[in-house]
Amino acid sequence: MDQMNKRVYIKTVGCQMNVLDSEMVIADLKRHGYTVVDTPKEADCIFYNTCSVREHAEEKIYSALGKIRQTKEQQPDKLIGVMGCMAQKDQEIVFKRAPYVDMVIGPGQLHRVPDLIEKVRAGEGRQMAVSLKRNEGTQAVIARSHETFDPLRDPSMRPTPFQAYLRIQIGCDKFCTYCVVPNTRGPEQGRPPEQIVSEAQILAEQGCREITLLGQTVNSYKFKNEDGSTTDMADLLEQLQPIEGLERIKFVTNYPKDMTERLLCTIRDLPKVSPYLHVPAQSGSDAVLKRMKRGYTVADYMEMFERIERILPEAAISSDFIVGFSGETEEDFQKTIKLVERCRFKNSFIFQYSVRPGTKAADRLPDDIAREVKVRRNNELLAVQDAIAKEDNQKLIGQTVDVLVEGPSKKGLKSPEGAVVQMTGRTHCDRIVVFDGNRRQAGQFMKIHVDDCSSHTLVGRVETVDVVTIGGLA
Repeated sequence: MDQMNKRVYIKTVGCQMNVLDSEMVIADLKRHGYTVVDTPKEADCIFYNTCSVREHAEEKIYSALGKIRQTKEQQPDKLIGVMGCMAQKDQEIVFKRAPYVDMVIGPGQLHRVPDLIEKVRAGEGRQMAVSLKRNEGTQAVIARSHETFDPLRDPSMRPTPFQAYLRIQIGCDKFCTYCVVPNTRGPEQGRPPEQIVSEAQILAEQGCREITLLGQTVNSYKFKNEDGSTTDMADLLEQLQPIEGLERIKFVTNYPKDMTERLLCTIRDLPKVSPYLHVPAQSGSDAVLKRMKRGYTVADYMEMFERIERILPEAAISSDFIVGFSGETEEDFQKTIKLVERCRFKNSFIFQYSVRPGTKAADRLPDDIAREVKVRRNNELLAVQDAIAKEDNQKLIGQTVDVLVEGPSKKGLKSPEGAVVQMTGRTHCDRIVVFDGNRRQAGQFMKIHVDDCSSHTLVGRVETVDVVTIGGLA
């Protein structure tokens, strides 16, 4: 292919898994001679890495495809690809709604992107690669991703040069009635621990100081070794702790029933592992949890929560909630508010229920809560959560926190070079901190004195600078 046809643009929506998938796709394309550009207008190949967890995420992509239709008509040689979970779920529907799309690629086939581009360029027509069998598709993906690490990672696609995602698990076997992930990502499979550790070592050598381990239910991680032994999440954290250069280890997302005492003690005893736990509750009503098929009761969740409070009293805990799920009464919703008030989460991600085609809820449960009720409940629960978060953040005013500086905040990005800019970073417990500084501080661990706060952000000033810096960015 002419080098002039090797300019690629990728738009990523959705979860951290998608961010990591995009990084690996771009790394693969660069290995095939492609360069990354900043806008669709500059690109010869345009990719949308999609999410199907919520309807809004899908419609956002279809809207973007609609806007690019005229460009495709004017430049028919420009290739358009849809990949990720929406591609896996919708398949032919993507071609029907956007017939000018050239490629539809599911999460289990992303390693084929360079080859599929070549097939389209060679005149073989539109390409679809979405096979994901629950017994073998994901195993094949895992095997492919284990061949090597360095060539399949592209630091330029990471959130920052010194933070990276590391997948330890693929797929999910929980089959919550509202969720499409088991159908789009396949069965739950843990990666071999020695390969996870090797990848983490490479990331540390590349300058990463913080890694976030990814899995749909990450604390459920297990891998049966050749000698018959089993490596679980606690074992894996112990193997990652000694890696030189790595300063912080985080992991998301957790499943309540698998938050064991042993895992919590391991987090407590390993200084690099962040005392931050994202453990979705989804509802405070047993009746709703049963319809969701979450596999636990509110009492189970509270037993886990109290275990965390006992073993990790300083831990920050966040959660997810769905409001307006099928059959949710006002009494059910008030139980959710009470759960939030009792647990006092650091933050909660709150979503209005939307039917996902292909899920059990879509087939068996009515979407019987009016939109205006969902909006009201969303706003009410958010107000309760924000008030709690602000109260708890206020307790940190006057204290000094250790912050890994990520770079300029959105406000800081608008500041001219050389000027004092608003910088942003995160504490060990994943709290966002902003302070006045300079761009050279990105990648440093700094001590910030907290002077003020909002529900979501601590505001402070530099107290002292740690000697730990990222090579080349000091």
